[in-house]
Amino acid sequence: MITTLIFAGGTGKRMNSRSKPKQFLEMHGKPIIIYTLEYFEYHDEIDNIVVVCIADWIEELKGLLKRFGITKVSKIVPGGETGHDSIYKGLLAMRNMILDKDIVLIHDGVRPLINKELISLNIDAVKKYGNAITVEAVRESIVRSEDGQKITDVPPRNQMYIAKAPQSFFYHDILDLYDRAEKDGIKTIDSSHLCSLYYVPMHMVNSTKNNIKITEPADFYIYRALYEALEGQQVFGI
Repeated sequence: MITTLIFAGGTGKRMNSRSKPKQFLEMHGKPIIIYTLEYFEYHDEIDNIVVVCIADWIEELKGLLKRFGITKVSKIVPGGETGHDSIYKGLLAMRNMILDKDIVLIHDGVRPLINKELISLNIDAVKKYGNAITVEAVRESIVRSEDGQKITDVPPRNQMYIAKAPQSFFYHDILDLYDRAEKDGIKTIDSSHLCSLYYVPMHMVNSTKNNIKITEPADFYIYRALYEALEGQQVFGI
């Protein structure tokens, strides 16, 4: 079985939206989280979807799933205090649903600019290498600073990548890492960060272009422009 874990448990404080969490903001009458879910809903290899959601918005999400015909969501789990906690809660909720060697794709609910090919590449990489971290090469120089004031060093740009999503694993492997982190009192930015702390080798998969995470107001408007440009390509054959 191949399961997608969508984590959408954050309130989106940087979005400054008082009416709705960022994953429920609408574009052309459809919430961002539904755009994201549709890629996994319509992918032939995805059998099951688990969503981690803000507790107060679970009933809203259930209604949206019914309205937009999303049928693969088998469980909705209340989110945790951080993204790390939400992912862990989602993985724990799968314990009696899937086998240790089943594949899990972990993806942000507010990262809707992916495609079928990227999902397939993640699945294939896990089968071949044991995991898959979606990455995008950086376009500008990266600087590192130890104190936040002076530049410590500038790594070679051709060696630098940005970790994106999906990030994909065999279920037992990723659950074991989150179990270890829980025991050690560790909270991480994402699953690739967790792997690096425990020295787990990771295999890279090249991201789709513009695989942005909608975090701040400007991201929403960039997403809308990119989505409409992609729609124009389909309609006009550009």
